[in-house]
Amino acid sequence: MNNWTTILIWAAVIGAVFGYLWWQGQVQRLATYVAETREELKKCAWPSWDELKGSTALIIIMVALLGGFVVAIDAILFKTSFNPFALAAVMVAGYVGWLILQSKRQ
Repeated sequence: MNNWTTILIWAAVIGAVFGYLWWQGQVQRLATYVAETREELKKCAWPSWDELKGSTALIIIMVALLGGFVVAIDAILFKTSFNPFALAAVMVAGYVGWLILQSKRQ
């Protein structure tokens, strides 16, 4: 088959599917959905350019801080996992910290 035949077959298949969906009323439902979605999006409060830049900078900083925290905890656990005394010290420190937090809640 040459390229034109393939294109015509696909055009006929797509046309048949579109015609069937039109006959079932699905195209009208899709158009209604898109129109209602546009109306709802007009009601949204969109940020200004300055607010968007500030929020983006804040997210970048928070992701960097969280990444640094994960790297630090990973390094601590890696170093202590081969030394049972250091691992015990980290576990005791974590437990004491948890106890302090629990006592402040009450």
